[in-house]
Amino acid sequence: MTASGPEFQLVRLVYNGNYMDRGRSWTTDAPEAEYHLSQGIRRLTRINTIDPEREEPVRPIQTTDPDFFDHPFLYAVEVGRWYLDDQEAGRIREYLDRGGFMMVDDFHGDEQWQGFYESFRRIFPDKELQEIPPEHEVFHVLFDLSQKVRDKTQIPGLAALRFGGTCEECNRGGAEPHWRGVFDDTGRLMMVINFNMDLGDSWELADRPDYPQALTALGYRFGISYALYAMTH
Repeated sequence: MTASGPEFQLVRLVYNGNYMDRGRSWTTDAPEAEYHLSQGIRRLTRINTIDPEREEPVRPIQTTDPDFFDHPFLYAVEVGRWYLDDQEAGRIREYLDRGGFMMVDDFHGDEQWQGFYESFRRIFPDKELQEIPPEHEVFHVLFDLSQKVRDKTQIPGLAALRFGGTCEECNRGGAEPHWRGVFDDTGRLMMVINFNMDLGDSWELADRPDYPQALTALGYRFGISYALYAMTH
């Protein structure tokens, strides 16, 4: 971002896929997810984000891009299907250690968790994931989301809703949502992991009558809270 431009744009990680990848999984929900969330951030916070009516809301980014470290918030979708080599993992680790914030989303069940975790261990061979407690600041920075976390309110994709539920891979470890995280040595939350959830669909489908408004509103609240936390920590 230039000094005169917006201070925030949600950038989307470009990655190579593993054996589960259907081809360009990193593009899922684009551009509508970024378009709608950017509008929500502009309306409900003082963050000077891009105007999606005038600028391209999707900013794909690779770890080798020269401005990789210039963005406070990195978004990665369908991470059960990603594959990071050692160089990519090292760049992400450096990004997070230097103050960046990463959100991963839209992966479900035991097999996709394993796909995510194999590359995660290349980023953080020395750190363990933790369940983010409901009382953590990230769930209180603007909205009080603690009860939704305690109640394990699942934010589903449209496909699950069409089958009358909220979970994907329900019988293979996908039934229960988790908010997991990685913390640095000072206690700062560096990465938030939305497992067995699909916040991207809740943003993408904000103007669709077949996606429940209450779930879109909840997905917005989580996304905006993550953005505020990233910008203030």
